[in-house]
Amino acid sequence: MSKPRLKLHVRIFSEEQIAFGPGKVELLEAIQRTGSISQAAKSMQMSYRRAWQLVGTMNQCFHSHLVDTQTGGTHGGGAVVTELGQEVLKKFRTMEQQAIQAVATEFEDFAHYLKVNK
Repeated sequence: MSKPRLKLHVRIFSEEQIAFGPGKVELLEAIQRTGSISQAAKSMQMSYRRAWQLVGTMNQCFHSHLVDTQTGGTHGGGAVVTELGQEVLKKFRTMEQQAIQAVATEFEDFAHYLKVNK
């Protein structure tokens, strides 16, 4: 039996730009994991250019950078999620969980209206 699921997409806007949302969260987590924007993009099957655009938007929307980069050399470059970036990521994940908890009861009632495959 297929059970209905709830999936919320939280997005934070600054002016008209999406300062932070699911795609940027995933990219930030991938940069933390890989230490590289290029490798993070590859792991997400995203173009390097698009990853740089997302990092640029994040860095512009916050008081200080969420991602710091080092230019390549003989040992290559790299990227690191800053302390602010880690804090923003943590707060965002907390907000997501709180949003899900806030609508959980209503969702359970709502789910009864849906057809389910048996």
